[in-house]
Amino acid sequence: MSDASVLSGLLRRERLLVAPGVYDGLSAAVAARAGAEAAYVSGAAVSAAEGLPDIGLTTVTEIARAIAVTRRHLDVPVIADADTGFGDETNTFRTVRTYEDAGATAVQIEDQVFPKRCGHLDDKSLIPADEFALKVEAAVAARRDALIVARTDAIAVEGFDAAISRAKSYLAAGADVLFVEAPRTLDQVEAIPAAVGAPVIFNVVPGGKSPEVTREQLERFGYAGAILPAATVGAAFGAMTEAMADIAGGSLVSGSVAGPRVLFEAVGLGEWTARRARKEQAGA
Repeated sequence: MSDASVLSGLLRRERLLVAPGVYDGLSAAVAARAGAEAAYVSGAAVSAAEGLPDIGLTTVTEIARAIAVTRRHLDVPVIADADTGFGDETNTFRTVRTYEDAGATAVQIEDQVFPKRCGHLDDKSLIPADEFALKVEAAVAARRDALIVARTDAIAVEGFDAAISRAKSYLAAGADVLFVEAPRTLDQVEAIPAAVGAPVIFNVVPGGKSPEVTREQLERFGYAGAILPAATVGAAFGAMTEAMADIAGGSLVSGSVAGPRVLFEAVGLGEWTARRARKEQAGA
């Protein structure tokens, strides 16, 4: 069974699929060791790891490389953030092919103008719905096996009803999964799945525009999945900030720092050591 078929099944079961955000080999290894059923390569996380804000500055090649690196440790489906498709329909076609070549199981595109902004920042702008529908059609034409996730940011720009209308038009254009970004109230969060009538994912962004929700609530509302883009990069930022504060306060070692063996075991020390030993034995 292909990864896309596995992901489709996970999104259609009753239990919510939770996909933590990953952005490099270490975050992917941690997610894999924790038993994640899927992972989300977040454009915001990749941007932050590059030392950039999530305002459309990262490139298709940077995120494709991140997908490929996470695949060193992840044998589960990977949903990958493709921002606006990095251009028009032709660019979107190439982006989907590039992402699939890198190992993406699903490719997510959104209806903001380029350059886009993080969905939980202000001052977003959208392209016309029919223009984005053409991008969705291009993505569907390009994909070999991947699922296509269509995201709309219309709630913040045109209102809730317009967002639902856009989402339905993207479903008609061929999207497999829908993503209505940044609902403002719990009532809006609850209403979305029934309103669009298709598998929907929810974006869990602590400190963002949407209200806090629980896994149980999302399941009851009918969501297929939840992505957690900040799960690893946000935690890493917090831990690094704390470590630097400890050092600035006079410490030479932060109590949360892992030792070399613990760190390297997380990224395959045992496997690589065994492989090298077999090579040496074969050459003896």
